[in-house]
Amino acid sequence: MSRKQNRLKFGALDGGCAHVCVDMQRMFAEETDWKTPWMSRVLPNVTAVAAHRPADTVFTRFIPPRHAEDARGTWRRYYERWSSMTLEHLDPTMVGLVEPLAALVPPAAVVDKSVYSPWMTGTLHHRLRRMEATTVIITGCETDVCVLATVLGAVDRGYRVVIVTDALCSSSDETHDALMTLYDRRYGAQVEAVTTDIILDVWN
Repeated sequence: MSRKQNRLKFGALDGGCAHVCVDMQRMFAEETDWKTPWMSRVLPNVTAVAAHRPADTVFTRFIPPRHAEDARGTWRRYYERWSSMTLEHLDPTMVGLVEPLAALVPPAAVVDKSVYSPWMTGTLHHRLRRMEATTVIITGCETDVCVLATVLGAVDRGYRVVIVTDALCSSSDETHDALMTLYDRRYGAQVEAVTTDIILDVWN
């Protein structure tokens, strides 16, 4: 990203700003079938953003069902494919946040979800409204799955969305890069993309 691009297009962040950190969990960081190989590479940047304003941070966690047959519709087929990641077989502590992020709760909050999007139950939206947030800064895992669902849901609800490009990770370099291009070319009027150092500099 060029120096010209690495800035906020729509001006300074106002007081109504919250950080939504997506699914930075042990089951994606450690030796499981869902390991995201370069989560460790972005963790220092994610931590820097979260630690900068922990009381304004909400962590989401993806929680699998206990058994594949507990899932509905195509999710049942999904978990039949990934049965090792159901709670029947997975150590339940693996759904927890990675350190040092776990140590930030509280004052940071946690919202659990059972699908890619954290918006389905309304819990995240209600929490952000109580925080009087009009802008969401988004970091986390994975760029092309749960982060994408988080971004689009925030756009749909009218939030100003700022993604932190060097605080996102995926299992696929190709689709991560494709999403970075998509955000710029198709959502440029609603999604801003900057690096961690810019966020730390402008989020006061």
